[in-house]
Amino acid sequence: MSQLEVLGSLERRVELAVPMAAVEAEVQNRLKRLAKSVKAPGFRPGKVPMSHVSKMHGAGVRQEVLGESLQKSFYEAIDTQQLKVAGMPRFEPKEGPEDGSEIRFSATFEVYPAVKLGDLAAASLKRPVVTVEEGNVDDTLEILRRQRRSFTKVERASQKDDLARFDFKGTLDGQPFEGGEALDFSTVIGEGRMLKDFEDNLAGLAAGESRGFDMSFPADYAAAHLAGKAVHFEVTMKEVSEPGLPEIDAEFAKSLGIADGDIAKLRAEVRSNLEREVKRRVQARVKEAAMETLLANAELELPKSLVDMEIDRLRRQMLDQLQASGRQIKEDMISADIFREQAERRVRLGLIIAEIVQNNDLAAKPEQLRALIDEHAQGYEDPQEVVQWYYQDPRRLQELEALALEDNVVAWVVSQVQATDEAVKFDDLMGRAA
Repeated sequence: MSQLEVLGSLERRVELAVPMAAVEAEVQNRLKRLAKSVKAPGFRPGKVPMSHVSKMHGAGVRQEVLGESLQKSFYEAIDTQQLKVAGMPRFEPKEGPEDGSEIRFSATFEVYPAVKLGDLAAASLKRPVVTVEEGNVDDTLEILRRQRRSFTKVERASQKDDLARFDFKGTLDGQPFEGGEALDFSTVIGEGRMLKDFEDNLAGLAAGESRGFDMSFPADYAAAHLAGKAVHFEVTMKEVSEPGLPEIDAEFAKSLGIADGDIAKLRAEVRSNLEREVKRRVQARVKEAAMETLLANAELELPKSLVDMEIDRLRRQMLDQLQASGRQIKEDMISADIFREQAERRVRLGLIIAEIVQNNDLAAKPEQLRALIDEHAQGYEDPQEVVQWYYQDPRRLQELEALALEDNVVAWVVSQVQATDEAVKFDDLMGRAA
């Protein structure tokens, strides 16, 4: 190996030589092992001549051995230089000796950057403090009631919260447009499933009555051919049904998993669920604040190879999701540029976190994993079954290990900055409208 060549702040290059004698020796060893099981027309298994085995598989085996030898040579060279390689090296063939005694390559790669973390003592972070009140339990029970409502046909004009069944037909400049017509369409007035201007014009119509009205689509409407356009609709009401909410009684409690129908137990269960959700959301907010603090107080250069790998991963993830939803889309139809900002942020944060974990011994402990599993299992009917499910597959534990590690980093950041508590309303934390 030649001397390490520095191409840039992170980019490096080394030259590698692989002796062909060693490659050929390993090729012959593998072909001999392969000959014991290879099958070919006219020969019994294990009796195929070596010349025939070599002709059939020699090129593939030689390529495999050469690749492994190249990788081995590269990582031996890197270990000698005590370098940490970021991403995958790029190998390029070089001109070798005339006698063919060795094959030469150059390997271009990036190393991990130095991470300079500033003094966090001057940084500030707010921790939300939220209390679950009895009124929050009442509001949640009301939401659960609405989710289990039933509708009864009525002979009156429609109003907010009614289920309306109607026909409609829309025109743009006097002509029908795609998606502008439907028969027996149903929606609950006021729920916001349709545009507000449309829903507002459904109110006040009894079965058999019709109404025409003009409205405009929002400028940012998803269907580009309708965005910002003024249209006319004709609506005919077919049926109006009013909502009926179940009483909060024993049957209601049983429908929500309280076997004996005890209302007090139902309220306690709702409160417990709300407290778990509050804790989760508070932790998420503190985590986001901690990560933003790290990003704002760290200096490092990003390895291009790691960013490209993350872009490719995000791109593949989106492609898989689109294809799973039934959309026929090719990879080259998704631009890599739309993922660059997200990929750079993720790589930057990953490098910062790795540095902090290493320097402060913040790796996840077994007891942390068990505590996370137990907490998650509380929301299930058989918590022990959930615990067993996690421990049955190491990959599931790895996911929790990553969460525990992040929790440790967040706790470390909070201990370093000026952290203060901030009272937050329950509805604001939950994202509920006032």
